[in-house]
Amino acid sequence: MSTATPFAGLDPQTVLEAVESLGLLTDGRLFALNSYENRVYRVGLEQPLAVQAFSAADVQLDAVVVKFYRPNRWSDAQILEEHAYALELAAAQLPVAAPVRCAGQTLHHREGFRFALFECCRGGAPELDAEGARELLGRTLGRIHAQGARRPFRYRETIADAGWGQRARRTVLALDVIPPPLRDSYQQVSAQLAEAIEAQAGPPDSWRSLRLHGDCHLGNILWNARGPVFVDLDDCVQGPAVQDLWMFLSGGTAAVQQGEWAQLLAGYEQFADFDYREVALIEPLRGLRMLNHAAWLASRWADPAFPRAFPWFAEPRYWERHVSDLRDQLEALADPPLLRSC
Repeated sequence: MSTATPFAGLDPQTVLEAVESLGLLTDGRLFALNSYENRVYRVGLEQPLAVQAFSAADVQLDAVVVKFYRPNRWSDAQILEEHAYALELAAAQLPVAAPVRCAGQTLHHREGFRFALFECCRGGAPELDAEGARELLGRTLGRIHAQGARRPFRYRETIADAGWGQRARRTVLALDVIPPPLRDSYQQVSAQLAEAIEAQAGPPDSWRSLRLHGDCHLGNILWNARGPVFVDLDDCVQGPAVQDLWMFLSGGTAAVQQGEWAQLLAGYEQFADFDYREVALIEPLRGLRMLNHAAWLASRWADPAFPRAFPWFAEPRYWERHVSDLRDQLEALADPPLLRSC
């Protein structure tokens, strides 16, 4: 299996055979879901599968979501800890897409691939501007964090493990993807930004750390009649609570963001305490995400799916804009936090 094209041998027949190797009978329906880091499919079942959902009621699944994990990213122990966390949340009746146990296991192996089955949850795109939506989202996140604070992860990373952006910038520079005229500019501003992030974040023990979703944004939430359903805990991590909150602020001005923040926290604090000092981490975390996203694309560029999905990454104008954005973010770190306590 090539490290550059690790999913080259994952054809539809292999996907269906992997599901059927667990004693399930598929009906031939196969639909690829939007995922680049892993490969994820919705597979129809000939005979419904009974599972206990987060509502604590048994449901009959006529389809499952099958996730094939990218090789050499997470260890088996880290994947199993992701699964255990999701199952723990679902057992507490929290709306999270949890893995399905087959023969007592959640992680399976087939043809050199590691894969897992998940409940196929129904829902649409969130509309957070609807009345009460942000407060409901905040309540759900408060419940998730209250559960996440019960014990730490043992194998999953912490946010600080990435060196506050140093690992990301080293990855970009080592892979030689930056157009030569912009390399020095990127090297300089990325170093300054990573240093500023680390200085503002402080030592890892400066903040309360808990188990988090880790990649909590609208693309990882489905919305149904009951509210949000959280999917894809692939990036679950140990870190400060605000990591799962800040990406739901979409307003373009401080006043709009403050209103959104007040709604979110009104729900959140019904179930979990929030340390308001953590608002000072929002811009550092935004900067860290910017550095990590570029490093992710650079490290996956040999995978044919990435040039097809992100063709602009190879263009000089992307790097011009990225360097400019990093400079702007460096300035944002020097400004006082936009948000205040509610």
